[in-house]
This record gives sequence, C-alpha cells and structure tokens, in this order.
Amino acid sequence: MELKDVYDINRQKKNKTISKSEPCAENEYVLAVHLCLFNSKGQMLIQQRAASKKHWPNLWDVSLSGGVQAGEDSQAGITREVKEEFGIDIDFSKERAYLTINNGGFHQGFNDWYIVQKDIDLNDIHFQDGEVQKVKWASKEEILKMIENGQFLQYYPSFIETIFDMRQRRGTLQPGFGFESQYKQGENRGK
Repeated sequence: MELKDVYDINRQKKNKTISKSEPCAENEYVLAVHLCLFNSKGQMLIQQRAASKKHWPNLWDVSLSGGVQAGEDSQAGITREVKEEFGIDIDFSKERAYLTINNGGFHQGFNDWYIVQKDIDLNDIHFQDGEVQKVKWASKEEILKMIENGQFLQYYPSFIETIFDMRQRRGTLQPGFGFESQYKQGENRGK
C-alpha cells in the first residue's frame, strides 16, 4: 500500500502517514509533484491519461503529475515519478521546484511544479501500465486549443501561458531588476 506523509500548514511533517486513496483531515496536507518537460523547439511533452484512471480518464495533461510517497522529499518524488511513468532517468536531486501552488486542485496540500528542457525521443519513453496511454510534443497554442475543446485537463489558460513563459527563466522580475541590481545601486550610493 502506497503511503504519503502528512504535513501541517507550514509544510512541516506531522509524523503521520495516510494511504494514497485516503483524504486528508482538516488542516492536514500532502505533497504532489508536477513536471512540464520542454524540448528545444519550445514544445511541452504532454500525456494522455489512461482510460482506466479514476480521475480524468482519457484527458491530456502536462508531462506528468504524482503524489510524493512517505519518506520522500519533492526531488525524490519527481525523480521516481519520471522513472515510473516514462521509464527515463532525470536526476532532480539538485533542483528546486519552479513554483509551489497550495491546494492546487490535485490534492489538499502543496503542489511543486518542475520545469525542465530536455530533448527526448518519444520512442525512448516506456509508459507505466494504467497511467499513460500516449505522449506527444505540443505547442502552447495546441494545448490552449485542447483546453478549450475539453480534451485537456481544465487548467486556467493563464497558468499554461505562465508555465511556457517560465521555461526559460526563473522568478518574477526581469533580469537586472532583481536583488543584484539593488545591491549594486546601494554600493554606488555610498560612493
């Protein structure tokens, strides 16, 4: 039986686990991970969920999503999910999530989103039975059209646009407008 660690509102483990199918109690949370994998053409790898999935069968989704198992941190969870669902190895041990969305629609909890650029041959992907039935590369416009047509999970279109924007940079401030420019300005003021 797959178990998940339970966290408090501050993302501190509570020394408690629950089963994968068990809902969280009030004021308790779990951790989920999501991957948006891009190729050098700026397309996202998307997956069609298996017909047997309990939630959203046959719909297209971002590259992958999954729950973090008990004893794992976010990096270990996303590394395992990529191996399980696609049969490929990507080491996330030195990566940080690009963003965390709290109560992000998948679980009551913390949803860490990873964004990676890596050219992968679709023939090298081996699906996990019962998880994925197809994968393909898709542009932002294709994904937005699929959302509009009800073929893709109903993410906010602005969220998909944000993910595409973030694929080439981290953070929310444009280069030269972050802390590093403030420090340089402060140094210059003292002269």
